[in-house]
Amino acid sequence: MNDISNLPRGSQARGSEQSAQSVRDPLPLTGVTVIEFCSVAAGPFCGMLLGDMGAEVIKIESPEGDALRQWPPLRGGFSENFASLNRNKSSIALNLKDSASRDLARHLVRSADVVIENNRPGVMRRLGLDYESFVGDQPQLVYCSISAFGQEGPRAQQGGFDLTIQAMSGIMSVTGEPGGGPVKCGVPVSDFSAGLYAAFAIASMLARVRAGGAGGHIDVPMLGTSLSIAALQTSEYFGTGADPKALGSAHPRNAPYQAYRSNDGHFVIAAGNNRLWHAVCDTVGMPNLVDDPRFATTRDRALNQARLAEMLAPFFIQHSTVDLLAMFEAVGVPCAPINSYSQILSDPHVEMQGWVQQMEMPGGMETSTFVSPIKINGIIQPVRRGPPALDADRNAILQRYSQSTSFEP
Repeated sequence: MNDISNLPRGSQARGSEQSAQSVRDPLPLTGVTVIEFCSVAAGPFCGMLLGDMGAEVIKIESPEGDALRQWPPLRGGFSENFASLNRNKSSIALNLKDSASRDLARHLVRSADVVIENNRPGVMRRLGLDYESFVGDQPQLVYCSISAFGQEGPRAQQGGFDLTIQAMSGIMSVTGEPGGGPVKCGVPVSDFSAGLYAAFAIASMLARVRAGGAGGHIDVPMLGTSLSIAALQTSEYFGTGADPKALGSAHPRNAPYQAYRSNDGHFVIAAGNNRLWHAVCDTVGMPNLVDDPRFATTRDRALNQARLAEMLAPFFIQHSTVDLLAMFEAVGVPCAPINSYSQILSDPHVEMQGWVQQMEMPGGMETSTFVSPIKINGIIQPVRRGPPALDADRNAILQRYSQSTSFEP
């Protein structure tokens, strides 16, 4: 892998444990250089995941920068949204319509282990920056293309965003209340599932390269990854021939397994087996339901869950959410409040895990960010540098790759 020792380090993450690990145990992808030609969400998320695991990620942006840089909320003129997807990266702005800029981009790729791009199919080929332009001289290069529909097929040239992929993939058809209008998932699952699949595929390919094998071209279609995470819904269709339906918070094969109203809000319980169901019956003072043939098995309860919800509702509405959660926790029934983000981010468990860390923005201002939740040997991975200002690392990158510092794209 390439030497990354000369690239500048940005702001250091807080926490002695993180600093100790960075000295004691190299992160898994230390020594891997990644060139990222990506904007907005799916590709930058993939690049950040690799950066979190130690890769040195060089983000190549247009002179205007990643469009996400303009998304509010802005702090000191810098986007919090951009910051959340671009830590542990350096930035150089290149106008790839200019031949000199393209030459520099090619030089960067030739010195890299991984390339990530999330342009429409054909764009990188027209720029001379596609996989085929490098594989002859770099058989170990891992090149990942993320797009709406993949590199081939009747829809390959169509554009797509998280919303359109959620709609086309079927995700929106099972989201929302029964009989309600179309609702997208509140979290951009199509973007982020594509980024996760891409990072997993890249890490897998790097394992092959480290074992002496070849690299390759990874084709990550957002439509395909969105269908892949819908395994329970696609298998339901394959098994029954019927389309899965929107059920709100309910589950097609489990009950009671949904949100219910308390006297001061809502909560959820997930009694996914007979033992838990019996505990629910005892807790709500209805032990006779255990012997009711409508609710005898998990399948029976799912088929009759509307009636079951009606029968449980009078008990739930008499109690507060806090009291109901205490009752079900006491008997081991999985349950939870329906948190806002402010509530969950201040939860003692989140605080204990160290998932929220301070991070320095360009200009020296600090913000909070949710770091990688993955621990290695009990240690959260460090934020080695905050998100870069546009073109912030030009001189360091040019110097490293023996380019003139007067180079102007």
